[in-house]
Amino acid sequence: MIDTHCHLDKLEFAPDRDRVVERARAAGVTELVVPAIGPDGWAGLAGWARSTPGVHFGLGVHPQLLPELDPRDDARHLAALEAALAEGGAVAVGECGLDGPSVAAGAPLERQVRVLRAHLALARRHRLPVVLHCLKLHEPLLALLDEAPLPAGGVLHSFSGSADQVKGYLRFGLHFSFAGPVTYERARRPIAAVQAVPPERLLLETDAPDQTPRPHRGRNEPAFLPEIAAAVASATGRTLAEVDALTSENARALFRLGR
Repeated sequence: MIDTHCHLDKLEFAPDRDRVVERARAAGVTELVVPAIGPDGWAGLAGWARSTPGVHFGLGVHPQLLPELDPRDDARHLAALEAALAEGGAVAVGECGLDGPSVAAGAPLERQVRVLRAHLALARRHRLPVVLHCLKLHEPLLALLDEAPLPAGGVLHSFSGSADQVKGYLRFGLHFSFAGPVTYERARRPIAAVQAVPPERLLLETDAPDQTPRPHRGRNEPAFLPEIAAAVASATGRTLAEVDALTSENARALFRLGR
């Protein structure tokens, strides 16, 4: 089983990061993709991932971080991102994207679009998939994706859109990843979205330490991925083993993880 999106580089995991990885492996989660959220964490994440078997990394600037970053530094950060990607080892560009609440928090949509457009250009240049965050801004994201193709594809992580919006994104060759919300009571919207995704575009994630799946509470971690897989299995009429095999194959192909 592959957790395609977890933030094990966050401070929440500093006390027991190695044990978190061990618990994930004991739960059958053999590969982890950790997408960076900001420039300060790129070097540390890359070094840790390179030294930890089964851990892979992406590099990007999360839109929720933009209100904390001086817009005058955007060009410098994007140049540093290009240099970091050129060093090799990253399996994706991102996490990056568009975030509705961040507009009110001080990152205007125009700036978010400009920064994301640069990420997409880097993904094309380096032939890497892009890890996309989108919260309450699906229409602007669809419009941006219409500008140019993404040869290596990408994934809408913890997809929050509707089943109808799945159809709109499919033409861009994107995958869709689902997290803890598919396990929640009254999870009608995410379940409908899961059911609308073609099998070959389906992925699993925890988004740890956030979005903890039922029946767990508190900090989320990759060892809880089987609960998410079980919910996806129930929604799609497949067995847990089938969902594991299907989503693992999809993740390996998208991120070129090998075997």
